[in-house]
Amino acid sequence: MRQVTPEDDLARLTALIHAAYAPHARLGLRYWGTHQSVEDTAKRFASGTGLVMVDGDDYVGTATLRPPQPDSTVPLYRDPTVWSLCQFCITPQAKGRGYGKELHAYATAFAREAGARTLALDTAQPAAALIAMYESWGYQVVGECDWRPLTNYTSVLMARSLVDLPGDGGTGGG
Repeated sequence: MRQVTPEDDLARLTALIHAAYAPHARLGLRYWGTHQSVEDTAKRFASGTGLVMVDGDDYVGTATLRPPQPDSTVPLYRDPTVWSLCQFCITPQAKGRGYGKELHAYATAFAREAGARTLALDTAQPAAALIAMYESWGYQVVGECDWRPLTNYTSVLMARSLVDLPGDGGTGGG
């Protein structure tokens, strides 16, 4: 795992994101990742710290960690102690190998080291499996946000503490 560099192939990373979000598209959920352009991928990485996970010469995952966003329409994202996670995905060919959990742990440690006390994200309200996965990683639903017309659903807003808890090393047990 590492930060995105200018040498990274944004077309390949965009294709990975499209492939990872394709199952959601088949369910009728229009995540930005289902159709974003290469330029959108670059902008999303540049909105914070872009992360990539590689296995040999293959990209297997991406994430973007965003610092507090003073201009966000989401009040939680404006909080100076809250970082947010977006564009988080693992290519379908690499699912089931623990890569998502590993990438999340890396992102969590990165955000904590940068001074975040809370990590937040949003995902489609109908995406029960994703919500359950994030809950298993220590997130709780804390509200809603609505990105329509960029999406076609209401999102749940989720957050988890990055403050060390006894016995879990600050990972929230997940």
